[in-house]
Amino acid sequence: MTNMSQFNIADAKAHFSELVRRALMGEEVVIARDNKPLLKLVPIQPPLTERKPGSAAGQILYIAPDFDAIPEGFGDYP
Repeated sequence: MTNMSQFNIADAKAHFSELVRRALMGEEVVIARDNKPLLKLVPIQPPLTERKPGSAAGQILYIAPDFDAIPEGFGDYP
């Protein structure tokens, strides 16, 4: 089930990039005038597959030995 959000035209105009991102992530984004739905923002192609946590497990080929080391100069950083 997807989430649905409704936005008036002025809010949609002010936050268009965010609404595009939300629509691409699968959220149903509806644009309305006077609280009456006018249109729905949808991707041209739906996502091919649903994202699954851990789906890239075992695919990391290399991690630098100092990957989690604190960079020089950040030792006393709060």
